[in-house]
Amino acid sequence: MKLKDVLLSILSIPDIDLCLEHAYKREIPIYVVGGTLRDILLGFRVKDLDLVVETSVENFLKYIESLSKRGRLLKRFYTFKFTIDYSEIEHVDIAIARKEVYPKPGALPLVEPGTIVEDLYRRDFTINALAIPIYSDKKIGDIIDPLDGIKDLNEKKIRVLHDKSFIDDPTRIFRAIRFSIRLGFTIEPHTYGLIESAIKNGALRTVGIARIKKEIDLCKKEEKHREIFQALKALGILLEDFTELGN
Repeated sequence: MKLKDVLLSILSIPDIDLCLEHAYKREIPIYVVGGTLRDILLGFRVKDLDLVVETSVENFLKYIESLSKRGRLLKRFYTFKFTIDYSEIEHVDIAIARKEVYPKPGALPLVEPGTIVEDLYRRDFTINALAIPIYSDKKIGDIIDPLDGIKDLNEKKIRVLHDKSFIDDPTRIFRAIRFSIRLGFTIEPHTYGLIESAIKNGALRTVGIARIKKEIDLCKKEEKHREIFQALKALGILLEDFTELGN
């Protein structure tokens, strides 16, 4: 199926249609973004829908309240997640378009509202830095791709957005390996070199153990988890190191 056909099918789900209608009523621009768009373009089944709204914090909170959905609101990051029980889509994640700064290596970022393009520039890899606007009456716009994510999708490459990415957030190392194995993509040489450098310089020691364990748990849930842990081991990342720390 074509991209727009798949999107229209997903956007017609009642709970998702509700998200769109309330955004239209408040004149809030809304986008399908990130991994959702990536997986549709690759022809994969989509389980989670990622939406971004371009608005102020005040309007975002009013918008979320207007949905009257039970879910998890993280005011620190301006995100809201809820579950759908009767659809192929299992979860809907709604976030405000935002920009971020890292106060120190490995720390959680400080975020503030931004534009959709600024939001894409803060992401982990080019293949996830994609967005598509959904206009009123579910009219679908053109893909926003400021970092050549479509090119890397076509070439099956994992490419980081900037050289400090794995220093700012070392958990991206686990995600790079996970995406590479799951999708059958190659981590392009410069990105792989940045991963090796970050590990060598102790980047993973700057992150709280709970965040590391969360990434390990996500790796365990992958169909090709053995290959993922082999790839991590090749980089010198041993599962038992973090298990022992966790205990």
